[in-house]
Amino acid sequence: MSLGSLSGKRGGNEQHAARITLRPPTVIGQFHTLFFGSVRMFFLGVLGFAVYGNEALHFSCDPDRRELNLYCYNQFRPITPQVFWALQLVTVLVPGAVFHLYAACKNIDQEEILERPIYTVFYIISVLLRIILEVIAFWLQSHLFGFQVHPLYMCDASALEKAFNVTKCMVPEHFEKTIFLSAMYTFTVITILLCIAEIFEILCRRLGYLNNQ
Repeated sequence: MSLGSLSGKRGGNEQHAARITLRPPTVIGQFHTLFFGSVRMFFLGVLGFAVYGNEALHFSCDPDRRELNLYCYNQFRPITPQVFWALQLVTVLVPGAVFHLYAACKNIDQEEILERPIYTVFYIISVLLRIILEVIAFWLQSHLFGFQVHPLYMCDASALEKAFNVTKCMVPEHFEKTIFLSAMYTFTVITILLCIAEIFEILCRRLGYLNNQ
């Protein structure tokens, strides 16, 4: 084999590899990635820290004793919202990341995902898994944090000391937390709607590809 044919083959492989990207094969999927990766993470990383960063320090009960404050805060927050939402973001990313990793290893480009039925089915399954994970996260969030943060929290501290019984605790910046909580619910709903719209786009483009054959 000549040197020219080897370089031509290598150049063809490099051009094919250049076409292999980890972007979603649909317009809605690419918008979802942009929305997911920029707006949602920025909102959680920057504003989430500003709203929830010092919550434990400013959470106070009556009487204002350190051990009581810590006990009641752990009762009030079984898991901190920042940790929950970070886990949600990472978990929801997993199905898409696994599929795109598989596509990269197999040198599957965007058009092949829509042209070959097996790849289309696998991609739709990854989107459906994202929807299921978002729905589960929405349900867990509603049970852990509710839909509104009240200024007072009634803490049952009898297990810590019987003299405490039920004590009142002040929740700092409750109004800002309610707004932030509503925003995170909204982001989850928007993500679910984008995933559903992406499935419809995949099916429509798949039907269009079959009709053109």
